[in-house]
Amino acid sequence: MDHSLDVPTAGRPAAWGDPRGRCAAAAVADPTPCEGPRDAATIVARDGREVAGCVHHCARLLAGLDGARVHPFVPSAQALDIYSRARELPPFAWEIGR
Repeated sequence: MDHSLDVPTAGRPAAWGDPRGRCAAAAVADPTPCEGPRDAATIVARDGREVAGCVHHCARLLAGLDGARVHPFVPSAQALDIYSRARELPPFAWEIGR
């Protein structure tokens, strides 16, 4: 299953980003809090759409998006952390309680 980054006219991803003050990469249904700066990294979807977020939620988002990647200007330490975390997660981990 692949959740896409559908960006409505307001410019904010519809399924991602939380009105409770979490980063834009946090899925609304994901109850986990942000870790670190809310703009620590940017995930680029296969179609070129981008969403910035904390390292934690970027990893969770990356795990569920086919063909997505970390933006090339993200510092390598953060990018490696995101890829490492994403590799350990199932897609949409919050749906199974992780």
